[in-house]
Amino acid sequence: MSELMRAPFSDAWFHRLKAAQKDLIKRCGGIDRAAELTSVSRSQVGRWNNPGDPDLITLPAMLMLEAECEAPLVTAVLAGINGRRIADPDEASLSGASACVLSAHAATITKASELMSVGAQALADGKVSPAEAAEMDRACSLLDRSVADLRMVLSNAKVLHVVNGDA
Repeated sequence: MSELMRAPFSDAWFHRLKAAQKDLIKRCGGIDRAAELTSVSRSQVGRWNNPGDPDLITLPAMLMLEAECEAPLVTAVLAGINGRRIADPDEASLSGASACVLSAHAATITKASELMSVGAQALADGKVSPAEAAEMDRACSLLDRSVADLRMVLSNAKVLHVVNGDA
C-alpha cells in the first residue's frame, strides 16, 4: 500500500472532518435548513453537527451543502487527508483592483491574533478542555482560510506584475 493510501486518518483528522461538517451546516443556515436542503432527517444532520457523534456526512449531502454555501469546507479537509489542497479557479482571475494585498494581510493578522487570544485563554490553566480545543480549532480554521486568501491575492499580484512587464 502506498504512503498516500495510508493517510493519517487519526482522531485528529476525524475531529477536523467533524469541525468542517459543523462549519458547513452553520454556513447553510443550521441544522433545520441543512436537513431541508439534503432531504435528510433533522436528527441525522444533528449527528453530523455533533462533534462527539461518530456519524460522518454522506457524499451527496456534502456536495449539496457545499454547493449551497459555495464553500468546499469538507472537500478541503478530505483533500488534506490525502496530502492535497484544492484551489478555486475563479480566484485566479481576480483583477488587480479586487486583489488588495493590504486588506488580505490585515485580515490574516487579525485571524492570527484571534487564534493567539483563544489559545492563551485555553492554556492559562495549563490544560485544554475539549470545548477549548474546539474553539481553538475554529480559530485555526478561520486562520487557514485567511492565509489561503492572502496567498491567492499575493499570487495574483505576482501575475499582474508579470503581465504588465514589471517582472
